Amino acid sequence: MKALKEYNIPFVGLKTGDHHFEYHIGNTFFQNFDYEDLNEANVEIALKLEKKPTLLELYFEASGTVNINCDLSNEPFNQAIKDDYKLVVKFGEDYNDDNDDILIIPHGEYQINVAQYIYELIVLAIPIKRVHPGIEDGTLQSDIVNKLKELSPETEKKKKSQEQIDPRWDNLKKLLTDK
Repeated sequence: MKALKEYNIPFVGLKTGDHHFEYHIGNTFFQNFDYEDLNEANVEIALKLEKKPTLLELYFEASGTVNINCDLSNEPFNQAIKDDYKLVVKFGEDYNDDNDDILIIPHGEYQINVAQYIYELIVLAIPIKRVHPGIEDGTLQSDIVNKLKELSPETEKKKKSQEQIDPRWDNLKKLLTDK
């Protein structure tokens, strides 16, 4: 992934202490991961790398908006994104990323690519159920929303109660209560 080489952090040349990196994440970033659920992305990543003699600590902070489609109405809307993530990088014999919060890289490594962690931070910050704010407050007007209201169970109950009930059913109900 040569397109993601700007997310490589060469930590070997860095002094012990804090180092700050900033990234602007747009649509092209997600195209590298073949992620097509977003219409548009505008997210800022602030990364603080704290280099210690035996390990690295990475603090990611994401803030911005992504434009996604509503699960109910399929209308696009801007979803605010705000999340953070901490990653500890240790050195060992082999590469190991089994633990979500600890990454073990071989002793000979001189850089780390943070693109995958940024991708996961943003994607996991998006709610599982994507509901347009206009649906929640009742201001969204669309054909799909109107059809959903028409087909909702509440309107079905109203229609059934308005229909005339056959009087024979009333006589049968009396048999149940006459015991």
